[in-house]
Amino acid sequence: MDTADVIVIGGGTGGYSTALRAAALGLQVVLVERDKVGGTCLHRGCIPSKAMLHAAELVDGIAEARDRWGVKATVDAVDWSALVATRDDIVARNHRGVGAHLTRAGVRVIEGSARLTGPRSVRVEGVHGEPGVRDLCARRGLVLATGSRPRTLPGLEPDGRRVVTSDDALFAPGLPASVLVLGGGAIGVEYASFHRSLGAEVTLVEAADRIVPLEDAEVSRHLARGLKKRGIDVRAGARLLDAEVLGDGVRARVRTARGETLTVEAERLLVAVGRVPVTDGLDVAAAGLVTDARGFVEPARWDRLETAVPGVHVVGDLLPPPSLGLAHASFAEGLLVAETLAGVASAPVDYTAVPRVTYSSPQTAAVGLSEAEARARGHEVETGTMPLTAVAKGMVHGQGGMVKVVTETGGRVLGVHLVGPHVSEMIAGSQLIVGWDAEPSDVARHVHPHPTLSEAIGEVFLTLAGRGLHQQ
Repeated sequence: MDTADVIVIGGGTGGYSTALRAAALGLQVVLVERDKVGGTCLHRGCIPSKAMLHAAELVDGIAEARDRWGVKATVDAVDWSALVATRDDIVARNHRGVGAHLTRAGVRVIEGSARLTGPRSVRVEGVHGEPGVRDLCARRGLVLATGSRPRTLPGLEPDGRRVVTSDDALFAPGLPASVLVLGGGAIGVEYASFHRSLGAEVTLVEAADRIVPLEDAEVSRHLARGLKKRGIDVRAGARLLDAEVLGDGVRARVRTARGETLTVEAERLLVAVGRVPVTDGLDVAAAGLVTDARGFVEPARWDRLETAVPGVHVVGDLLPPPSLGLAHASFAEGLLVAETLAGVASAPVDYTAVPRVTYSSPQTAAVGLSEAEARARGHEVETGTMPLTAVAKGMVHGQGGMVKVVTETGGRVLGVHLVGPHVSEMIAGSQLIVGWDAEPSDVARHVHPHPTLSEAIGEVFLTLAGRGLHQQ
């Protein structure tokens, strides 16, 4: 039986960050991955989807140049094969980069399917290029980082062409003329935005009473307004009744928020109704573990992400809330677990201070508590808002949007919420504001550059500190 200090099962963002940090701390690490290191984020999620969204942004920019700025430019067509080739090149280069990092760090990567045989032992089957099985034993700890897959709906089995999930939407053939997107969370909104930018007729259906329901209500309203302005048919508070796959598309019946029945016909139906943890074939019971009703593995100690079985840790999408199912959260989880296993003091992950971004057009970005969440936790709340069009750079962009800050009355900042162009690049500073328990007066003394979108954030904090120049 092969031995190592740490065995990591799963080579996605949570798994490979654990492996890299543990190796940097002098531990001998084996990482087992049955597909490709990088996981969903690199190969089917974050990276390829943002590459495609960048292409969509370029198309939108050409339309804006023509219609708003007098630049006589047109889009003759989108060369799907060229777009895909660029996307795949970006993914491939990142994949090689992750592999090179692991090699330089001395992490031993084994390609195969892992099955637990005890709290510290693993059997790897189907090892790439080798017959038989390989048995491994961890001296210090075992880390489960097996990720998640898209949730599907009964009677709507994905076929990769007419009915697709978020994992395979980018790889479906060609560009559809019309798309019905089920699910108005971040993933559904991003795909709705992408397809609309490339010319598709898009219907977006969300069962909750508003899209991106985990975000602040004002952000949801502004985002819905922006998507509708772009021609997306946004249907919040609506539910799918049934759907039928036809020869050339899908016909679905939707119950609207008003109780009416709407028939939607589209070339493609994209199911984006959440994700479920992956434990298939892992045999967690062999290690003394159990999964909850949703398939998650609950830590006994969140400060170490350690399960009830000592030495067995969990990172990434296998964790239940308050973990966020976000790649950058899993990086932090990997660092925590690696440092714990190495005996290095490490602060627990503060999930409230982890930013959330929706990369649609317009974008949303947030960190901390929404107004409703803050009130539900018993805080006396004060809020400050400003439309982005109140600053010159916001007028230049012309997409609308806003800044909203939630604070304790007379106290610290609880949340910052943004919607508008490029706000994904503005949220990192707000992470420090929330994470360091800053008060509006702490932020107000720092000068934001002019003219930028970020000065709207500065102006809101000036107003909350009683120093605003443009108070309503």
